Amino acid sequence: MSSCLPSPTERQVLFLSSQTTAAGSTASAVKSATIYAMLFAISSIHLLNDAMQTVVVALFPIFEESLKLSYGQIGWIAFTLNMTSSIMQPVVGIFSDKRPTPWMLPAGMLCSMAGMAGLAFAPNYALLLLSVVFVGIGSAVFHPEGSRVVHLAAGSRRGFSQSIFQVGGNFGQSLGPIMTAAIFVPLGQRGVAWGMLLAALAIAISFKVVPWYTARLAEHGGKVPKKKAASANGASIATGRKVIALALSILLLVVFARSWYAAAIGNFYQFFARDEYGLTIQAAQVPLFLFMIFGVAGTFMGGLMADRIGRKKMMLISILGAAPFALLLPHLPLFWVYPVMAVMGFILQSGFSVSVVYAQELMPGKVGMASGLITGLAFGMGALGSVVLGNVADAQGMEYVMLLASFLPVIGLLAILLPKDRREV
Repeated sequence: MSSCLPSPTERQVLFLSSQTTAAGSTASAVKSATIYAMLFAISSIHLLNDAMQTVVVALFPIFEESLKLSYGQIGWIAFTLNMTSSIMQPVVGIFSDKRPTPWMLPAGMLCSMAGMAGLAFAPNYALLLLSVVFVGIGSAVFHPEGSRVVHLAAGSRRGFSQSIFQVGGNFGQSLGPIMTAAIFVPLGQRGVAWGMLLAALAIAISFKVVPWYTARLAEHGGKVPKKKAASANGASIATGRKVIALALSILLLVVFARSWYAAAIGNFYQFFARDEYGLTIQAAQVPLFLFMIFGVAGTFMGGLMADRIGRKKMMLISILGAAPFALLLPHLPLFWVYPVMAVMGFILQSGFSVSVVYAQELMPGKVGMASGLITGLAFGMGALGSVVLGNVADAQGMEYVMLLASFLPVIGLLAILLPKDRREV
């Protein structure tokens, strides 16, 4: 009588097949796992990097007083910082897409440290600008490589992982008003020397990231693996050349609108609050801090929600939600400025990390270039906005600048024309 049980040979085949399937499942799970230790480490470096950039902005009231600078000259300082980073980021991104270079992380922070030293002791405007260039180059070197580390560590949670990275940067930016009130107003320009400690800490953390980053690159032959451009529910963004060109053009216009408005708030609102409400420079840091610290929370929530509802929808919510508050802000009594700044910061920044991921999904395999274009262009557009708005303020007054800037977020409504990044359900 024949048996229904498999023969010994058949059992071996079944066993090996099950082992292969299990191994494949394990490998797939490892690839899709999110490496939180590396995400928090690179986010911490991002925090320190952006805090150093914010030192430059935080010093604007000090430079205005000590060097007798005009609003236009202050705008040129911001232009030098942001444009240096803007021009260099896509260049570094293109280079590192072809040849990822982990050691660039500590090298960038070393460059920023040199900039901090220069800012503390620069005796004139020309050397001040040169020091700012070093800070900008350090940031430009860091961002594409940092985004690549996030890409490798993200697993299947790309929007959420990018938000963790951007939260670090936004939190670093939010330290600017605190540093102005607590350090630079009491200590003046020499207080910038404390910024060198930020760079030293960033370098120390980068030495923990570099070995892991190097090992991951080695697993893929020295290059970052391509990931399919997919949304939260698995639907791909359309990737025809014309679609990509149109989507990138619209995305860059959205970045332009948000960056110019952020430049108006970050660089000049403290002067508006001083002139319009009679606040001291220290007191004027409070609404700025609220805008920035709630922007940190918005960045985190935006990335989290984008993985659920899609990138495009999250960007639209960010723009549509922030525009009315921006239009109201210049007309509010002081009491209402504080809650409106907090709410607007939360909503407006909820779309930033999402736009970076959207660009990466449009350009799979070009993580550095996509990140450099969006984050670099954000700095570059902010730089141009700083110069234009600073000169307008010298000619027409700061109140006029704030009224003009309040319409900028409305331009972001062009995001409605972006291709869908998920299927209709």
